[in-house]
Amino acid sequence: MYEFKYHRPGTVRQAANLLLKNEDAKLIAGGHTLLPVMKQRLAAPPHLIDLSHIEGLSGIEMKGRSLVIGATATHAEVANSAIVGEAIPALAELASLIGDPAVRHKGTIGGSLANNDPTADYPAAVLALGATVVTNKRKLKAEEFFQGMYSTALEPDEIITKVQFPLPKKAAYIKFRNQASRYALVGVFVARRPSDVGVAVTGAGADGVFRVTQFEEALKARFNSKAIDGLHVSADGLNSDLHGSAEYRAHLIGVLTKRAVDAANGKA
Repeated sequence: MYEFKYHRPGTVRQAANLLLKNEDAKLIAGGHTLLPVMKQRLAAPPHLIDLSHIEGLSGIEMKGRSLVIGATATHAEVANSAIVGEAIPALAELASLIGDPAVRHKGTIGGSLANNDPTADYPAAVLALGATVVTNKRKLKAEEFFQGMYSTALEPDEIITKVQFPLPKKAAYIKFRNQASRYALVGVFVARRPSDVGVAVTGAGADGVFRVTQFEEALKARFNSKAIDGLHVSADGLNSDLHGSAEYRAHLIGVLTKRAVDAANGKA
């Protein structure tokens, strides 16, 4: 690693001020994305601003009809939370599938969303559930937050503080993972919302997470896996690599969507 200065702010405001004052500073919470690239000398931020000790950023609670998860809540905390398990079991299941125990006990939901890795799990849940990403400056709907591979709407001095998930009627997440990295080769999150259906896919899109509107329309009329029989996702714009071709990923999207709908309906 290169030399850097470590900062440990006590509040979000202090962290935001440090971002403004220190050019090329980077935020860190769990560090599972930033530290490896620093060790490989692919990144050399002169300042690291640690959010993990800011009080109030890791809470999990119900507020009205919304599940609110603090940005520094770890994957393990989300997976094991009785509140999450009762409110949105599919979200707890998703968190339990991330990486291995070491990753789950350090990685955070805010860090995952801010990084917006095209194979990450949380973006699919946020998009399918119609969640709101809350920062120190504003509230961002999922559709406007994600802006392409490793890209979000966050401004240079903007920090995610929490995520608000409206409660779905039914939901499920099915993931076909790379057995080595445990990242999603394809992951599909399906949510039957009070007046809509969300189907979001991670791992497959060249530009990151995306919704499958044709599946959503069919499932809105009839929330049953047979509703998407005969519908297919185009391979155009999907990832193609040594782990699977674009055509293979397109096929998996259909298969996993059906499995997710069945799971949401209690058939799996």
